[in-house]
Amino acid sequence: MHILFEVLAVTRTQSDLINQVRSASRLMVRELGFMQTTLAATDYSPSFVHTIVEIGDRGALTAGELVELLGLEKSTVSRMVRKLIEAGEIEEIPHEEDARSKKLRLTAQGKKTLRAIDSFARQQVDAALVYLTNEQQQAVSEGIANYAGALQAHRLGTAPQPPAQLEIARGYRPGIIGRMVQMHADYYARHSNFGQPFESLVASDMAELMGRLHNPRNEVWVALDGQRIVGSIAIDGEGEGGEAILRCFILDDSARGKGAGKRLLAEAMKFCDEQGFCATRLWTFKGLDVARKLYEDFGFKLEQEQEGQQWGATVIEQCFVRPGPVAGPLNGVGDTHPPIDLA
Repeated sequence: MHILFEVLAVTRTQSDLINQVRSASRLMVRELGFMQTTLAATDYSPSFVHTIVEIGDRGALTAGELVELLGLEKSTVSRMVRKLIEAGEIEEIPHEEDARSKKLRLTAQGKKTLRAIDSFARQQVDAALVYLTNEQQQAVSEGIANYAGALQAHRLGTAPQPPAQLEIARGYRPGIIGRMVQMHADYYARHSNFGQPFESLVASDMAELMGRLHNPRNEVWVALDGQRIVGSIAIDGEGEGGEAILRCFILDDSARGKGAGKRLLAEAMKFCDEQGFCATRLWTFKGLDVARKLYEDFGFKLEQEQEGQQWGATVIEQCFVRPGPVAGPLNGVGDTHPPIDLA
């Protein structure tokens, strides 16, 4: 009897979970606009919008690849492709490996339509994320990705593909300054309503630090998704009293929840220990709880708080310090212009 009660309890729990997922799925469908005849402020239905987005993301696709990707009938995809060609959104090009086949790619008009779709979708997601904490945002990102992968795996009859691990690379590379500035500006405009003064300050500080990488006690690491920079961290080894300063720690939204932040910080702390800095110091501000937890996991402790306005808004700045292998006197407390680090 006891076992029967346990089975019934598990069954009810699983049933409740399924109902919750179904209810949330229906709500998302409605709120994202999929119940409407057109989607993403275009004149196209959801399937047409999906086709434009997928061709744009992949550069070019065959009609057969679209059938598998979208999960639609061949005849449906064929009609949709014909209408998009007639509308001037896509065009056929020769297949480089099969002379009997054609590939589909966006025209100049199609690329313009895709930019409008992306802009609409980003604004829609950004507006919703404002209502979530950092932890909730990461949970949503991971949860949706996992659930979508499981649904696709069930449809195709395959095992879900584990997410590709991001590469961590050391040293300067072209475009690093611009990407670090962009990631900071995008995130903190949304998180803290920082604007031009903050972006200009980050750009100036990042450029200055990258100009000192010839010093072997300074270093930078990036997280790479293919060739795209999606995260960064740097160590400024020219702090006062033999200290290092952790700077430039930021992740693109696409890299959050994948362990990239922990891996970047681990590389930076390993470097600091190898260099024998007496301590590593970082400046951030109150309210970035996920980053603070990560810092504390690596041995950083809050040493000081003070009000600051150099970010373009009034915040409570926080100074965290991690003692080195041979800790010395900790200097630099009370800097009027702390180095940028807003993970």
